[in-house]
Amino acid sequence: MTLSTIGLLMLASGLAGFMDAAVGGGGLITVPALMLGLPAGTPMPVLFGTNKVVACTGTSVAAAKFLRSGILDWREMLLPVLFAAGGSVAGSWFTYQVRPDFLRPVVLVLLGGVLVFTLLKPDMGHLHAPRFGLAHQRALASLIALVVGAYDGFFGPGTGTFLIYLFVVVLGFDFMRASALAKSANWASNAASLTFFLAHGSWIWAVALPMALANGVGGYLGARTVLGRGSSFVRGLFLVVVSALVLRLGWQVLQGLFAASPGS
Repeated sequence: MTLSTIGLLMLASGLAGFMDAAVGGGGLITVPALMLGLPAGTPMPVLFGTNKVVACTGTSVAAAKFLRSGILDWREMLLPVLFAAGGSVAGSWFTYQVRPDFLRPVVLVLLGGVLVFTLLKPDMGHLHAPRFGLAHQRALASLIALVVGAYDGFFGPGTGTFLIYLFVVVLGFDFMRASALAKSANWASNAASLTFFLAHGSWIWAVALPMALANGVGGYLGARTVLGRGSSFVRGLFLVVVSALVLRLGWQVLQGLFAASPGS
């Protein structure tokens, strides 16, 4: 692999880290970049494992930045972190059993619903108004983290976006606090999935390490921007990222349909 290819992968990884720290969706950039940059025929678990090294670095830096800010008590993050990790290990194991391509149409429909609902609710996520008592809030946050963590380990695109959306809609968080909680859960799902892939030797260190460095820098800058700009900025970026995810997954679904047609 040439130095210019590594440089382009690092650039993509830095941008992904910034976006992922703010509203999720970093995999929208890094997974296609790796598909283009890695040798043809690279097994999908190896590609996913390499991507998890990158993603885990960015989410670690971003989660630490949110934690130090004090915007959300660390005790509110503990259970979602544990449940996200458990779900992610189960999802990662499943990637070795079946290809995750069949999830694209399902995720496309879900993201389309997220986009429409967010556009129709312009005030959603501007105010922090928790809907439940602390015990119920922690239980629901943990359940959300478990389910989305399993999705992250198995497939991944839009994990942070789904977490933020569900924390806003279900728990009543504002976008900034939802982003902080989502990043801690996403860090756990990435770390657990990464451990699983590394144990199976499914990664390429010469690609993963320089990309991880760039992703960490992007993650720091993204978290810092969110903390400085507030919920309105996060909501706007959230809509941009969801729209991009819908377009990309929609194109992939159409490509799959054309490839499967009898005349292709």
